[in-house]
Amino acid sequence: MDRDQQVQENIGLVHACAKRFKGRGIEYDDLFQAGCLGLVKAVDHFDESRGLKFSTYAVPVILGEMRRLFRDGGAVKVGRSLKELSIRASRKAADFAEKEGRSPTVGELAKLLGVEPAEAAQALGAAQMPLSLTASEEEGGGQIDVSIDGEDEKIAELLSLKQVVKELPQRDQNIIYFRYYKHRTQTETAQALGMTQVQVSRREKVILQELRRKLV
Repeated sequence: MDRDQQVQENIGLVHACAKRFKGRGIEYDDLFQAGCLGLVKAVDHFDESRGLKFSTYAVPVILGEMRRLFRDGGAVKVGRSLKELSIRASRKAADFAEKEGRSPTVGELAKLLGVEPAEAAQALGAAQMPLSLTASEEEGGGQIDVSIDGEDEKIAELLSLKQVVKELPQRDQNIIYFRYYKHRTQTETAQALGMTQVQVSRREKVILQELRRKLV
């Protein structure tokens, strides 16, 4: 699969990731814009020889760009050339929708703009426009504002959890590892980590509350 095709076929991952941050003070469109930049970075740096699925590699990169928004106060830095391209993209998409009765796909918009689909995806984020994920001829079919693919949602949730667990202190990571990956009892976990069962029980409750807070 070439670079541009990967961008087109995996843009649903951006929506799946953006949903993880809804209601946290940053607009969905800004999250999506940052996620598009992350997706393009993931496509450019993905190394298939490492044996990873693309989604396994891409989701943490996409999430990283979205988390950067919170560190930067919600501002997405868009270069001048991208701003100009986004203005052109808005006009081309509007003309296309008026003629065809539907939004263009990323590939169709790229052809209209004379750029690669990866650049069109970035312009999409900067312009905050609706585009179709597929080339469906049915009116309204395949729009990105409908529910995303369930598998993408599942992947994003699992990888988002894994990413958050990595941010925990090492002892907390060990507790999660023994309890939920090795399926050990609290007593067995306590013995492995040099803790008491009561300490493991109390700490586990705190960890789970923290994970829920970060993932909701």
